[in-house]
Amino acid sequence: MGQVFLKIFLISLLIFMLPLMIVVAVLIKLEDGGPVLFRHKRVGLGGRPFYCFKFRTMRVDAETYLAALLASDPRAREEWERDHKLRDDPRVTAVGQFLRKSSLDEVPQIINLLRGDMSVVGPRPIVEGEIAKYGWRYKHYNAVKPGLTGLWQVSGRSNVRYRRRVAMDVLYASRKSVGLDLWIIAKTIPAVMQSDGSY
Repeated sequence: MGQVFLKIFLISLLIFMLPLMIVVAVLIKLEDGGPVLFRHKRVGLGGRPFYCFKFRTMRVDAETYLAALLASDPRAREEWERDHKLRDDPRVTAVGQFLRKSSLDEVPQIINLLRGDMSVVGPRPIVEGEIAKYGWRYKHYNAVKPGLTGLWQVSGRSNVRYRRRVAMDVLYASRKSVGLDLWIIAKTIPAVMQSDGSY
């Protein structure tokens, strides 16, 4: 019954968000003519791969550009190896910066929730290249579905070092409860409004 209610709620939310999603799609298309959605392969529950949906926030040739940047810039390479992110990522478009700051780039993940790839709360989905950063703790990540929001999301996001992010995923997996999920959901709204660590 709970799953049926959740699906009805998610479908209603998707319909409600549709006008805003159309506006975002038009802005992305007008900026550089590239694809509106970005589909990225992530690691799900039990290590099963799935495609995570986002509004595209980077230039079309982002992967090629990143490889060239990391090969030529030691500081960028060090930051990427440490956090799997770049604070001042030159691949992010002007529209993309706004979408990331507002977290609107994550809205298409409602589709992932409907498909059962993700849950509302859980560790943020990682790519295969990040598994090594978890080490033996990877089993904790594997034990729960990735989430639209989670402890990392409400604790500073990208301002948090990767080792602490892993520790938060372990903590969530070992203490998962309805109460903890509701606390994280309640903390998500102010975290999104403040745009803390979103880049």
